[in-house]
Amino acid sequence: MIEKTFDAMVIGAGAAGMSAATELARAGYKTAIIERDNIPGGILLQCIHNGFGLHEFKEELTGPEYAERWQCIVSAEGNANLFCDTTVLELQDHDTCKTATCVSPSLGMFTITARVVILATGCRERNRGGVSIPGTRPAGVYTAGLAQRMVNMEGCLPGKNIVIVGSGDIGLIMARRMTWSGCKVHAVVEIQPYPSGLTRNISQCLNDFGIPLYLSHIISSINGRDRIESVDITPLSEGQPDHSRSFKQDCDTLL
Repeated sequence: MIEKTFDAMVIGAGAAGMSAATELARAGYKTAIIERDNIPGGILLQCIHNGFGLHEFKEELTGPEYAERWQCIVSAEGNANLFCDTTVLELQDHDTCKTATCVSPSLGMFTITARVVILATGCRERNRGGVSIPGTRPAGVYTAGLAQRMVNMEGCLPGKNIVIVGSGDIGLIMARRMTWSGCKVHAVVEIQPYPSGLTRNISQCLNDFGIPLYLSHIISSINGRDRIESVDITPLSEGQPDHSRSFKQDCDTLL
């Protein structure tokens, strides 16, 4: 088995991972950056909208453009070594170092040992179970991030008639993206009495397309057998669902 030794290893080559690796390399530490995808960038690669880079590069970039800038920066550092298409299978803690057992198509099984490990693996979206929506379990229920990847990177649509849960920026941006792709976004449903996303995204992603935003509402049921057919949207009254005012919205996809 191939064994490699570094001063530090960074697991995850998104913006945070590449930034951390750059600082380590500039400080003189020989650094390994491990990324499971075949190119660095992480979630940035599926964020084709602009708005990135204003603080770091003083210009507005799309997510892939921002990722490419960071890739160029980290690649220019002689102390930084990027391992793409590489998965960490196990991380072992020794007295003075850490060892990651990795696998990749090019190197097979190998280990990387370093004194310091930085985890920059990002976070996971909450799925349907995490937001406690009752009802049947048909196809057509996606996280917004998965739908974003399907549309922006894989070139396929999750559905045609969409309802979105949550008015955070990713939900708002996906409402616009799905509309641009020819889908009908019937509603954005927000449990809070105020929107979670930026005011400009409310204006540009919802108001400009006439997409209704239901504040203080929840999805109280998902309906359908093989594929989602509709959802029940229920307003809240003093924090409790008021089922007497629920209404049904036909859809084939819930984000």
